[in-house]
Amino acid sequence: MNNEILSGVRVLDFTTIVSGPYCTRLLADLGAEVIKIEPPEGDFIRTQPPIRAGKSAYFAHLNCGKKSLAIDLRKAEAGELIRELATKSDVVVENSRPGVMARLGLDYVTLERLNPRLVYCSISGFGQSGPWATRSAYAPMLHAASGFDLVNLGYQEGLERPLNTGIYVGDVLGGTYAFGAIQSALLGRERTGRGDCIDLAMMDGLLGMLIYEFQEAQLPPARRTNTFQPTRAKDGFVMIAAVKPNNYEALARAVGHPEWMDDPRFATAKGRAANWAWFMSKLDEWASTRTMAECEAILTEGSVPCSRYYTVREALAHPHLAERGSFEVIDDGAGPLKVPNPAFKFGNSTAQARNYVPALGGDNAAVLSSVLGYSADRIAALYEKQILHDQNGRE
Repeated sequence: MNNEILSGVRVLDFTTIVSGPYCTRLLADLGAEVIKIEPPEGDFIRTQPPIRAGKSAYFAHLNCGKKSLAIDLRKAEAGELIRELATKSDVVVENSRPGVMARLGLDYVTLERLNPRLVYCSISGFGQSGPWATRSAYAPMLHAASGFDLVNLGYQEGLERPLNTGIYVGDVLGGTYAFGAIQSALLGRERTGRGDCIDLAMMDGLLGMLIYEFQEAQLPPARRTNTFQPTRAKDGFVMIAAVKPNNYEALARAVGHPEWMDDPRFATAKGRAANWAWFMSKLDEWASTRTMAECEAILTEGSVPCSRYYTVREALAHPHLAERGSFEVIDDGAGPLKVPNPAFKFGNSTAQARNYVPALGGDNAAVLSSVLGYSADRIAALYEKQILHDQNGRE
């Protein structure tokens, strides 16, 4: 019995960079057959570091478990081939600028006529309609446009310039939303017999993430709630997240100041907010004579939500992640590397990264023969016409 939830689901993946590949990587983790449609030169991420022995670990992270079909979509016969594949597929995912897929004759309206059961997901920065729809969009500019960056700046003390961006929150969030929307559409198809068209705007996803700030922006100005800031230990920092009153009481006991619970300055949330700077200075004073590990041990023992600050390298080596099975070790041809498994687990189904990283066009023949029944001669002819390509320069 196959215990993969998306086994038998075929996905045509026209995505590149991060948001779309992140979405389709999750689909592959659940057992879907994901066919990555790449241009002759390949996905841009194939060239991005970290690179070992000519292989991008960045690409492997986002695309393991997929198949690669390298095809020149500028050629009319390539479009016909893709439309044929669409009739035998369940899902299409693309993250081109609105209008690109229509010019290629691969938009939802065209493909839905050929396959009414198709679930078609378009991921873009600002959606498929509206004044900003056709703007090129990458995560850093979406962080700026949504208010995300200025919200983050507002929580910093003494800074006037927005922080540098290096973590693509908008991309990962957009890919995650798209993954969930596709599952919902597939479920809807089981009920109605018809597929659907999904318009996923990463801008909307970022705005939806700013829950408190979204509401604050619509109401009269109010005192900003206290931020969570690092407490300095001897060798680094500790994050203490005393959110609720019982967390504060546990914290007061753990750091040896049970009298704080009766101090009128800290007896209420309002009082703590008014005296927050003094309170944080006392925590710094307590932690200054202890290491991060000592602080974390004392606070955890006292039931205080906290964590020392780890590097990503340190987090990857933590035994908790290994025991939970939070990552898989795969080999992309340049040696082993870890990639994360999905953040969710099922009791009766498999959800994990697959130990296969496709070479550019490495699955051309296998896909066309198994899905469309093309003969070796017909596939060879597509190479002759420079419609198909692969990493060996064959075309």
